[in-house]
Amino acid sequence: MTGPIRLYMTMSLDGFIAGPDDRPGQELGRGGGRLFNWLDHRDGDGASGQIFAEAMATGALISGRRTFELAGRWQGDHHDGVPIHILTHHVGPADVPPVRFYTDVAACARDARAAAGDRAVMVHGAGAAQSLLRAGELDELEIHLVPVLLGAGRRLFDSVGPTELELVRRLEDEGVTHLRFVVRR
Repeated sequence: MTGPIRLYMTMSLDGFIAGPDDRPGQELGRGGGRLFNWLDHRDGDGASGQIFAEAMATGALISGRRTFELAGRWQGDHHDGVPIHILTHHVGPADVPPVRFYTDVAACARDARAAAGDRAVMVHGAGAAQSLLRAGELDELEIHLVPVLLGAGRRLFDSVGPTELELVRRLEDEGVTHLRFVVRR
């Protein structure tokens, strides 16, 4: 049995995952750092601690190229040495193992599932999430909803068609509501 492919994403109430002008040196955009204040509670016994522990127990990672590059390629290790799979439009000469690069969404999902075994596959990045969702490969969304309006920036669901979701878990903590949805197919 394989675990789900699950998006883990922090989002403002108006749908932004980063403030305006996200770029190297300002990876979360102007004002976007506010979205991650909930991580201050990741070592506690509350909901945020539980969610963080679950995320760190994932068995593989799928990320989009942009997120990967803005994160400094995680210096080759996202967490605990899990295999990193990058969805991209182009594989270049610097794109070498141990990180794996894919232009094919289904192949990326298949290999990430195999690498994760019975653990979940963590997804990072709006582009990767949208590609996986359109391809029918995204199973769940773990949205960390922060009660702030950024007003502008990078949206999570810019180019996704109608998609039915089922809320299967809701956890509250200081400054965040953690919502898990299953993608209905």
